[in-house]
Amino acid sequence: MYTSETQIRVRYAETDQMDVVYYGNYAQYFEVGRVEAIRQLGLSYKNMEAGGVILPVVEFTAKYLRPAHYDDLLTVRTTIREMPEGHRITFHQEVYNEQGKLLTVGKVLLYFLKRDTKEKTNMPAYLEEKLAPYF
Repeated sequence: MYTSETQIRVRYAETDQMDVVYYGNYAQYFEVGRVEAIRQLGLSYKNMEAGGVILPVVEFTAKYLRPAHYDDLLTVRTTIREMPEGHRITFHQEVYNEQGKLLTVGKVLLYFLKRDTKEKTNMPAYLEEKLAPYF
């Protein structure tokens, strides 16, 4: 199992009239967590795209347990629980506040696609090599 953590400070523009983070912003928080998880493996999503592989989101779920507020420092925990096989990769994500309380949980499924043709492709060998020690 591979897990990484990254922190995000809630900006004023991300809150709604109820003084809580607007629910749609969690998709962006999850994206930051995924990109940083790949970066912490020593890879870059930008380089993956330049090499011809893209990762579109095909499924997104979230459950909101507690609110986050303006200026909160959030920790996004991103976990790959199973070694990806074929063209699919699933990220499990959790968002915590500074007190360590779990605010949001979610799951995001992405497909590996060839950038030019949009055909499904297998996970790149270099990503598989970086993930292998965790499984």
